[in-house]
Amino acid sequence: MGLTDSGQKDSAESHARRVREMFAKISPRYDLLNHLLSANIDSRWRRRVVRKLKPLLTKDARVLDVGCGTGDLSIELFEKTAARVTGIDFCRPMLKLAKAKDARIAFIEGDALRLPFADASFDGLTIGFALRNLTSVEQGLGELLRVLKPGGVVAILEFSRPVVPLFRRLVGFYNRYLLPWIGGVLSGSRGAYQYLPDSISKFPDQQMLATMMRTAGFEEVCFENLSGGIAALHTGRRTSRRI
Repeated sequence: MGLTDSGQKDSAESHARRVREMFAKISPRYDLLNHLLSANIDSRWRRRVVRKLKPLLTKDARVLDVGCGTGDLSIELFEKTAARVTGIDFCRPMLKLAKAKDARIAFIEGDALRLPFADASFDGLTIGFALRNLTSVEQGLGELLRVLKPGGVVAILEFSRPVVPLFRRLVGFYNRYLLPWIGGVLSGSRGAYQYLPDSISKFPDQQMLATMMRTAGFEEVCFENLSGGIAALHTGRRTSRRI
């Protein structure tokens, strides 16, 4: 027996609440642990996103960083491009940290599944390591397409599936056993760092996410593997005026 519409809504809201509370709990040490647990490779990945979008973002362009967290990607975009940058996240403690880093950027609280912007508002969109946290990836992609202007580009940075089998097993071992232990000791929340490998394992791989983007309505979809496929950068363009 499937869930009723009410049951599905309650389940989605419950998931969103748990994720929001989890990120709020680990927010004080979030940046430190991100850089430590990734050996600071995450910074290199964000720079790649900015280099990819930079030619498209002139001084009149508007870019939205969805699921901006503590603002690292938003700040990189602000400092390295001429675009006007807005960051949005549903976790208030994360946003407070982002605003403390750079008060020149508009950081606002909001839901990625119900973005508080009109259709076709932005020339560029980024979402870094946040798409897999949504209760519905399909709905999230639909919202990204909705607020993107015709001709605009989305860049999705997300953990993915390493392409070399042996490397994939090594990364899987690290994610499953070492990361929760180290993250738990340093953050005081083992559950949060158990959630990370669980969410990665359930997230679509590179090819599947590309297919989902095309199904949502994005065109010119492509991806590149980063660090052997530990992460992947997907891009797509909205070419039509209709969704």
